[in-house]
Amino acid sequence: MPLIPEEPQIHESAQGPRATPASGRTAPTPRPVPGPRPAAPSRPGRPGPQRPTPPVQRIPRDVAPAKPGPSGPAAPAAAAGPQIQLIPASAEGALDAAEEAVDLLLDSGRAPGDVLVITTGARHPWAEHELSFGEASYWAQHDAGDDVFYTDAAIASRAASRPVVVVAVNGGPASAVGTVLPLAHSRAGALLIVCGDPQQINGVLGAGV
Repeated sequence: MPLIPEEPQIHESAQGPRATPASGRTAPTPRPVPGPRPAAPSRPGRPGPQRPTPPVQRIPRDVAPAKPGPSGPAAPAAAAGPQIQLIPASAEGALDAAEEAVDLLLDSGRAPGDVLVITTGARHPWAEHELSFGEASYWAQHDAGDDVFYTDAAIASRAASRPVVVVAVNGGPASAVGTVLPLAHSRAGALLIVCGDPQQINGVLGAGV
């Protein structure tokens, strides 16, 4: 009988060696995985393509010296005053020509608040409508400066300067034309567009500007 208990002890010892192979299996575990990780250092090697960036900086350096050249003539152009454009039109068609000029200005990217329109004869319909609500609200829109402003020869002197002034010589006394054109020229910061009779306009601008 004492031999019987000894046999299970032998089986227990047999279980011992079985555990050893299990431990051997742990050896080939994902430890070799850290080995392939050196592929990550290859990513920092990508800064290589960033090397072309320095030559890009060299290009603006070349452009910079070229800019001072044209900037020189820009100063005398400002001293010469606004550019003047003449659009031939009859007294009856001057207002329509002025409207077309304003549309072209806005389509080209000019801000509405940059434009002032002056009529020598009848008021523009917009001005007539706005003045019906009173001069206070009318001039408040002028002061806001966020839209095209229309005025006439009688009150144009109250208008402030704007980059572009458009004059519609749509009638009125000759004295009005002679007063409005020099006034418009003084109010125009960059561009003066005059729609009307070329002979009449040149006669006034040639003498008064």
